Amino acid sequence: MKLAILSREPKLYSTKRLVEAAELRGHQVEVIDHLQCNLVLEKGAPSIVYEGRKLEDFDAVIPRIGASVTFYGTAVVRQFEMMKVRTAVESQAIVRSRDKLRSMQILARAGVGMPKTAFTNYSDEVLEMIQQVGGAPVIIKLLEGTQGLGVVLAETEKAAQSVIEAFHNLKARIIVQEFIAESKGADLRAFVVNGEVVGAMKRQGKEGEFRSNLHRGGTGKLVKLTRAEKAAALLATKALGLGIAGVDMLQSKRGPLVLEVNSSPGLEGIEKATGLDIAGKIIEYTAELSKHKKGSKKKGGTKSAAKSLPDTQSD
Repeated sequence: MKLAILSREPKLYSTKRLVEAAELRGHQVEVIDHLQCNLVLEKGAPSIVYEGRKLEDFDAVIPRIGASVTFYGTAVVRQFEMMKVRTAVESQAIVRSRDKLRSMQILARAGVGMPKTAFTNYSDEVLEMIQQVGGAPVIIKLLEGTQGLGVVLAETEKAAQSVIEAFHNLKARIIVQEFIAESKGADLRAFVVNGEVVGAMKRQGKEGEFRSNLHRGGTGKLVKLTRAEKAAALLATKALGLGIAGVDMLQSKRGPLVLEVNSSPGLEGIEKATGLDIAGKIIEYTAELSKHKKGSKKKGGTKSAAKSLPDTQSD
C-alpha cells in the first residue's frame, strides 16, 4: 500500500508512530504537509501538486489536520476523495466534528448523553441562559477552543455573568454547559477505530485544575470502560461519521456524558497510558479501506463508521 499521512509536523509523536507502524507492515508511506499542497481543479482530472510534483498512485490517506487549519486541510482531504483515494477520516466528518455547536446538535439528535448545553446569539438574557443549564457553577467554552484553551469554570452566578458578557462584548462565540461536580476533574478518552474501541484511558487534572487535558498537566492511566461508556463512544463516533476518533466523556450520576469527539486524536497519551499499539490499529484499518474502491458495495468490506452515517446526518 502507498500511504500518505497529512501532517504539518513529521517529528510529532503521532506522525512518527504512524510512519513506524506503516513501515513495519511493509507499506510505503510519505508525510505530506497539507498546507504546502496546491489543488488543481479540472473537469474529470482533479490533482494535487506538492513540492513541484503531482501526488499520484496513493492508495489511502490518513489526515492529521490541526484545528487551526481545518478549512484548508479538509479541502486537501476532499481533493484526495475527488481523486478516488480512500481517506481514513472523511473530509465532511472532520468539518462536522470541528464545529462544536453543530457536532453537539448531531449528537443530541442521535440520542448521545451530554452535559446540558446552551448557546445564544449574544443575547442579553445572560442570567436566564445560566439557569437553563442548571445554574452556577457552569462551564463556559469558546467554540473555537482546543486542548482545554478557552474553557472557563465560573463558580458563581455573578462570575458566570461577567465572563459571558465579556465574551459577548468581544463577539466571541461560546457555549455554556452544566458543571458535572461528581467527575472530580477527570474524564475518559475512548479511542475508536473502525467502529471498535481499541483503547481507553482516564485522564485526571492536576490538583486545583478542573480540566483534565494532558496538555494542561493532566495524567492518564489505563481504564476498562463499562458497557454504557463503550456504547456512548461508539454511538457518538457513528453519529459524526468518523472512522477514527477520540471520544471524551465524563462519568456522571446519570451515566456517561460526551464532551467532545476529536477527529485527529493524539496517540502519545493513549499509547503510553495503555501500552497498546493504537498506531498499528489505524494502519490496519487504513490498509483494509484501500482494498475497497470508493462506493464499493462488496460484502465483507470494512465496517467504517462513516459508511453507516444516515442520510439525514450527511449535512
